Amino acid sequence: MTDRRRAILEGAARVIARRGVRGLRMEELATEAGVSTALIYYHFKDRAGVLRHTLEFISDRADRYTSDEDGPDGPHDALAELEQSLLLEFQDLPEVRENSTAWGELRASAIFEPELRGDLARATLTWIHDVADLLGRIRPSAPAPALTAAAERLTGLLEGLSSRWLSGALPLDHARELVKEAVSAEVERLGH
Repeated sequence: MTDRRRAILEGAARVIARRGVRGLRMEELATEAGVSTALIYYHFKDRAGVLRHTLEFISDRADRYTSDEDGPDGPHDALAELEQSLLLEFQDLPEVRENSTAWGELRASAIFEPELRGDLARATLTWIHDVADLLGRIRPSAPAPALTAAAERLTGLLEGLSSRWLSGALPLDHARELVKEAVSAEVERLGH
């Protein structure tokens, strides 16, 4: 990815997190990214293209910060890896808050902007698949549909808790405890 393209996507994530999808204006994005509006249209064709690529950008960025801890002292088993990857969605860091806010905005906007639905569905399915894979490593004898259903519940819970956390309705520590309890409940359920 070119530096300018990255600057545009980073700027789009910031503007969406600050103003919402409906508040995304190409002139403001150009100022935020330090580029011309013509360059935005050159790289992304139209507003819908900016939104689609921003969704991909924030998904990739979330993949990076939810797996950054996998170094030599990171998790050594699938349960620890699953719990850690989900808990890393709840960090009081500007990048994580921005990413979570932008994801929630793009998800909510897909209700009104059908051109986002396919990309959002693919990104969500990738996330569900990743969580289901980890659950399958924890409970290898669990059937695939049960693993997928558990992953859907966990990722859906995370999205809801994230909205509550970001809006100030849920303290960060409590959100993290609820995630731990949900992981434990799903793993136990898959063991039966």
